Amino acid sequence: MTPRIFYRILSIAEAVTWTLLIAGMIMKYVFHVGDWPVKVGGFAHGLVFIAYVTTAVIVGLNQRWHPMQIVGAAATAFVPYLTIPFDHRLEKRNMLDGGWRTTASDHPGDRHWIDVTLRWMLNRPVLLGVVFVVFVGGIMATMLFIGPPGGRSA
Repeated sequence: MTPRIFYRILSIAEAVTWTLLIAGMIMKYVFHVGDWPVKVGGFAHGLVFIAYVTTAVIVGLNQRWHPMQIVGAAATAFVPYLTIPFDHRLEKRNMLDGGWRTTASDHPGDRHWIDVTLRWMLNRPVLLGVVFVVFVGGIMATMLFIGPPGGRSA
């Protein structure tokens, strides 16, 4: 899977889960069906939100985006459906071109510890996948423990 495909899957998934969350809120507040649609949509959206931000960081580092570009990519997840036009913008600027950087090059950044660590992880895709899932799951579990935005209702 290329960086482009990995990023695109998560940017589309982020938009889909926004739809689930918005539909859940409509079902709760307009049709008065209870809290469950928001809980389901909110859980899915939260999980994919964390995965998308993590993916933006990994792909951004791999593609050598400017740090503000990585922050910008992560910030698009806060606005419904903004990940899709942002993805198209990256595509137009060829910022998703190329494969995973699994070998060092002459680029001076390739000697930085972040790039060395990224390359090491990219050369161990199963371990990277496990770390990705554990990281996203750990953040999600922490957020569930803390509680939903606005606090828990009685």
